[in-house]
Amino acid sequence: MAEVVEFRVPAGSDKTLLVWGLEPEPGLERSLFSAFSRFGPLYSVRAHRNAAVAGPGYYAVIKFYSAGDAGRAQRACNGQKLFQKSPLKVCICTKEKGFQQQVLALNSNKCKELANHYLGFNGWSSRIITLQNVSGFDGEHEELGKTLQKRSVKYLCAVEVTLPNHGVHTRGVALGEADIENSEDPLEFVTASRRAQKLAVGKALSSAFQKLLLVVLENGKVAVEYNPTQEELTDSLTEEELKGLVQVSQLSLEQCDLEEELLSDLSFEDELPSREMPSN
Repeated sequence: MAEVVEFRVPAGSDKTLLVWGLEPEPGLERSLFSAFSRFGPLYSVRAHRNAAVAGPGYYAVIKFYSAGDAGRAQRACNGQKLFQKSPLKVCICTKEKGFQQQVLALNSNKCKELANHYLGFNGWSSRIITLQNVSGFDGEHEELGKTLQKRSVKYLCAVEVTLPNHGVHTRGVALGEADIENSEDPLEFVTASRRAQKLAVGKALSSAFQKLLLVVLENGKVAVEYNPTQEELTDSLTEEELKGLVQVSQLSLEQCDLEEELLSDLSFEDELPSREMPSN
């Protein structure tokens, strides 16, 4: 039986495990991650202290991308001691209330982790087609003949993701914006520019992955389905046409502003990605 895995934040109770009976220990979440990640890639592991009425100890909520992986983990780990002296209780969540209804795109780091797991480090690659400063497209710099100080910087990026073993390629376009706290400080402008560029690249990569569906077969093999949405036009354009669209279309700026990347996933001290972005 096949299962479809999307490059989106996993939603639904069948992909979520509740673990209780946990003993307090340093690095509890790391121990949980190590024990459960052997069944498949994890989206998140969160440990919480029990409520006062439940007595001392901890419980955890673990989210898988795959319902099949979550089921195997539950059956194998329920009643086992794993990394502590007393056995754990593990169940699949059944309460639908409280689960997010909106399906959110994965940030770029999570997309890379998922692609590396199912496709392999050499099974995909990505590259930046164009990365352009579009800060002045909306006329924010001039008003009544006076030049206004910049309050933010904006970059628009187009990225292509290629899966050579599956003959699939897809593109994503996204806008990254960063505020400039002190417009009189040149260093502040450089820092904001780098943040906007990294955010645009990450969101464009995430956008490209949203059009791919991973079909995980029972024997462990993976097929890929191309599932374009409103951005299908970007995949059919030549690179020059795409660059031209990015340069002149303000409508495209409004349409490609996706769910914002978590800034904690970005390291602003690192150098900007090169035009070629290897999968590893």
